[in-house]
Amino acid sequence: MDTECVRNEQGNWMAPLPFRSPREAMPNNKPVALKRAKFLDVSLRRDRVKHDHFVEFMQKVIDSGAAEVAPDLSHGKEVWYLPIFGVYHPKKPDKIRGVFDSSATYQGVSLNKVLMSGPNLTNSLVGILMRFRKNEYAISGDIEQMFYSFLVKEEHRDLRFLWYKDNNTENELTDYRMCAHVFGNSPSPAVATYGLRKSVLSAETDVREFVNSNFYVDDAFTSLSTKKEAIELMKRTQKTLEREGNLRLHKIVSNSPDVMQSFQKEDLGKEVKSINLDVDALPIHQSLGMSWDMDKDSFVFDIQLQNKPHTRRGFLSLLHSIYDPLGFVAPMLLEGKIILREIAAISDWDQALDAKYIDRWERWRTSIQSLETLVIPRTYASISLSVTKGVEIHIFCDASQDAIAAVAYLKVKHEGSSHCSFVFGKVKLAPSHGHTIPRLELCAAVLATEVGKTVTQSLHHPVSNVQYYSDSRVVLGYIHNKMRRFYNYVSNRVDRILSISQPSQLSYVSTKENLADHGTRGLQTAELLHEKWLKAPEVLNNATHEIEDYPLVVPDADKEIRVEVYATKASVDHVVNEKSAEFSSWSRLVSAMSVLKSCMRRQKCQKAINDLSIRQDTENFLLCLAQRQHFAEDVCSLQHGSAVDKSSTIASLSPYLDEQGILRVGGRLNQGALPIEQRNPIILSKDMHVTKLIIRHFHEKVAHQGRLIRELKKILTIISTALTIEHQMEHRRTPSKPEVGPGAREE
Repeated sequence: MDTECVRNEQGNWMAPLPFRSPREAMPNNKPVALKRAKFLDVSLRRDRVKHDHFVEFMQKVIDSGAAEVAPDLSHGKEVWYLPIFGVYHPKKPDKIRGVFDSSATYQGVSLNKVLMSGPNLTNSLVGILMRFRKNEYAISGDIEQMFYSFLVKEEHRDLRFLWYKDNNTENELTDYRMCAHVFGNSPSPAVATYGLRKSVLSAETDVREFVNSNFYVDDAFTSLSTKKEAIELMKRTQKTLEREGNLRLHKIVSNSPDVMQSFQKEDLGKEVKSINLDVDALPIHQSLGMSWDMDKDSFVFDIQLQNKPHTRRGFLSLLHSIYDPLGFVAPMLLEGKIILREIAAISDWDQALDAKYIDRWERWRTSIQSLETLVIPRTYASISLSVTKGVEIHIFCDASQDAIAAVAYLKVKHEGSSHCSFVFGKVKLAPSHGHTIPRLELCAAVLATEVGKTVTQSLHHPVSNVQYYSDSRVVLGYIHNKMRRFYNYVSNRVDRILSISQPSQLSYVSTKENLADHGTRGLQTAELLHEKWLKAPEVLNNATHEIEDYPLVVPDADKEIRVEVYATKASVDHVVNEKSAEFSSWSRLVSAMSVLKSCMRRQKCQKAINDLSIRQDTENFLLCLAQRQHFAEDVCSLQHGSAVDKSSTIASLSPYLDEQGILRVGGRLNQGALPIEQRNPIILSKDMHVTKLIIRHFHEKVAHQGRLIRELKKILTIISTALTIEHQMEHRRTPSKPEVGPGAREE
């Protein structure tokens, strides 16, 4: 995209359609598109208002150059027609948006199926709204027809649609084609956002930050500490976007009439163009699903609940019609979520509900209407955060059988005083079964730390302290624990908490003072909501926190804590090697170990035991143990199929392990006819106690150093053999037996 996103001679950005590779061929779907166009024609002729709105919209698209009359098709050229339909915003009934149906399928193919959607470059709406509340002077704007401002490459312009010739519904339908990225294509948001940010790459830092962080697709929201800053930032952004991408930033509104009067009237929002900014009250501005009363500089709720059928589908539609991204009214929505879950368990989508559920539905619906009286200040404090002396975040969490909740408040310090305000709240339904209250409280603590992370990262402002509060000493004991281990459920969630926070950041609060408690039990009226949820507790204004350690609560009875089992492991290898050092004779050592081995075998089976076989097994066993003690790394490498390290003292011997696991000399003699003892001698170290015992054993038999070395080399390879034998012979002289002639007799 970096290389293919370029500006044309007129200064507009051009980018290709990101087709998948390989992709299916697009069949000519004109018959289906024609059928859809005729349905739209009937709809427009029945509704004159919709007709006028649609014609006005299409005229803007054609005038902007985003669409044009399509040229004749060359034979065999791939073509695809986009059906078009209109959508009204519920709170903007005087404006229609034409949407191209890129998901329409024909012969199993749709445009969106062959396009890559691209990365998600859209900023977090929650983050934008949090930053919008930071400072005293707020300002908002909009990119005019943003998607249509980004053109597609010439070879990708055969995305056609059927519309009336000369934009006159009395004329016949004709072929138009799109020259720009359309509203409906899955990659269009990514392409438009990428192009928008590319337009400010060389701009001033504050302009670049504004565009990169505070645009939600085409809607811009920000706040600044002075009128002058707000005016200058918006004007410099307008000029940069116009110069670098032919993008128009307009529909500007602000809570300050002075700010709006600094802009051309045609650049202002529609709702403020017709009023006298010097005397008239500022209207309510609708954007991003929020209602902003610019005159009172507050958020309000414009509740327009439509009558829905008393079915599961109808209630879901009603519940989702209330948009609350910051969680202002989350406790009041909880009751609706609980009702919906109960309905879902017993009813199909379009099945009529029982009378008891209809009654609960209507009572909840009535309570929701009271939200129209709710007024929430846009700003966190009476002064801008940019001039404060310090900012802290305090998050409360709680759980009940119905829900878990977390709510965050901002504490602003300035000139010896402090002010606390609501920032963000989140309420989630608890699992319907299988969870204890301590587990749910732990989930609430996880939610609290995630909320804290979201708020801290979204504010784009230094935060001096983040503090979490829970009324569960069990959970605090889990988090502060350093000695005991938990089962996976608790362990995983404690790890998630500690990956975001430190134990010292979590403190105890009584249930009475825990504001998150209201989120888990629900509130029924807007008055209670304002007093219990949106109003920060006075205790935060003078709160000082001392680091406290929280012990586990009844650890021996807690089923989440693993039972501690202590075990002692003795190493057989170590014991045998230790006992071997007590013997001074190879024969006695082998005999003693053979007796022990015989006893063990007799206990396992009653069959006759071959003493010679046991003695051979014992010798092999002792040699293996000695080798594993002195050549541990070499044996380990060979056991795993690797060669010994080149720096090993036995590397030159090409060692290998035989069938009994004994370390032997390798090499070309492997294929010889000699016995294995001579062909592949056993490898021993001069430092092994077993080596010393074997040398003594053969010395007693041979009684001559030269012959002793020759005999040993037939079956063993000892590192520094001669020196080892000489050392042993000096320290242990065994009297030689006189040779007796044939005629001699014993006395």
